[in-house]
Amino acid sequence: MRLLFIGDVVGRSGREILRTELPALRERYDIDLAVVNGENAAGGFGITEAICQEFLDAGADVVTTGNHVWDQREALVFIERQNRLLRPLNFPGNAPGHGSGLFKARNGAEILVVNAMGRVFMADLDCPFQAIDRVLEDCELKSGADAILIDFHAEATSEKQAFGYFVDGRASCVIGTHTHVPTADDKILPGGTAYISDAGMTGDYDSILGMKKEEPLSRFLTKIPGGRFETTKGEATLSGVALEVDDATGLATAISPLRLGGVLRPIAPAFWESS
Repeated sequence: MRLLFIGDVVGRSGREILRTELPALRERYDIDLAVVNGENAAGGFGITEAICQEFLDAGADVVTTGNHVWDQREALVFIERQNRLLRPLNFPGNAPGHGSGLFKARNGAEILVVNAMGRVFMADLDCPFQAIDRVLEDCELKSGADAILIDFHAEATSEKQAFGYFVDGRASCVIGTHTHVPTADDKILPGGTAYISDAGMTGDYDSILGMKKEEPLSRFLTKIPGGRFETTKGEATLSGVALEVDDATGLATAISPLRLGGVLRPIAPAFWESS
């Protein structure tokens, strides 16, 4: 089966390229399930119900988040009625919403999507390793789900790598998000789990992490906040990850970055282009 993950959508330019390109990508490559990280979609900070629905209408099956999930206060309410929006799994148990869910792919497969968050240089949440252990014990690969996709939203690549090896052989893939910079370490781990440290940002890369350069530069130079961070509105790059999963085992057989538009070098998954 074919899975597509789209990295952190930032601001209006990111939303526009997602709305334009995701339907075409699904049709061109016959995607079975598409997951989008939308935690920076509303002006760089959080997600609104209208934006979440916009992503679902464009072809996203699931929308994941991260440390900015509650920046738009309405998310605390609408996440309870929108079961295709996930917040990090390892928030305290009384947080609204869910950190994982089973979703039916277009080929009929049942796919577990999990959103977890790291703790190194991040908020001090519950342990993501213990949290994912409980989920995978309750819903094992092949007996509970045909495939398992994990969005691990974390700052430190060491924590991301450790998390990947921790679940190797028990999940189809671990896709890192949060740093907004696509990494070149896409690979399949020894146990068959596909891994990449960061899928990158879907937004304008003529920026500092999707934001206009002036305010971040000023803060680095003076250590004094001078105003609000504002998203840029230039041409965006859609950054994501393409995955092939073996129907029989639920483990990955191929992984590749996918990028189009904007200023970064475009990449198309060769294993899909040749089929």
